[in-house]
Amino acid sequence: MQENTTDEQLMLNYRDGDAEAFEVLYRKHKGPLYRYVLRQCDESYVDEIFQDIWMKIVNARERYKVNAKFTTWLYNIAHNRIIDHYRRQNIRPVSNNEGEIESTPSHANKQPEQQAQSNEQVEQLLIAIRNLPNDQRDTFLLHEEAGLSIDEIAQTTGVNFETAKSRLRYAIGKLRDDMKGLL
Repeated sequence: MQENTTDEQLMLNYRDGDAEAFEVLYRKHKGPLYRYVLRQCDESYVDEIFQDIWMKIVNARERYKVNAKFTTWLYNIAHNRIIDHYRRQNIRPVSNNEGEIESTPSHANKQPEQQAQSNEQVEQLLIAIRNLPNDQRDTFLLHEEAGLSIDEIAQTTGVNFETAKSRLRYAIGKLRDDMKGLL
């Protein structure tokens, strides 16, 4: 029953004491959120930051109000937690972290040569994403991993709509340029 409930209603239910609602939210958002953090941070910090984001959700449940989509709120917390991490470390975000390549069911039926070429393309794309300027990478990942709209990205990152739109456009353009000849 709760699987069909909106994220906002699930969070309100969780705020009101329904632990199952939190479990549904966690199952739904853990993969995209983890990949977002993984693509933003050094691997040695990913699990810690990921868990800390969920703890912030748990600790904020009593104050939760629907002011935006749940995903906008969630990724705002994640975005700010990642920024805080780098400020505490007094370092800039890394752009060369190693990310796991997820295999998809379509790989299972491919010939070895096709699978190798596909794996190479995925690896090249991950490298191209890591090499994007930080703001563009953040915007691209919020759009692709979190599924946020440009308006939601602007709200999450604290920039205006046009800035978020430009960052996404530049990121996609740079990725296209980097992937030419491979696709």
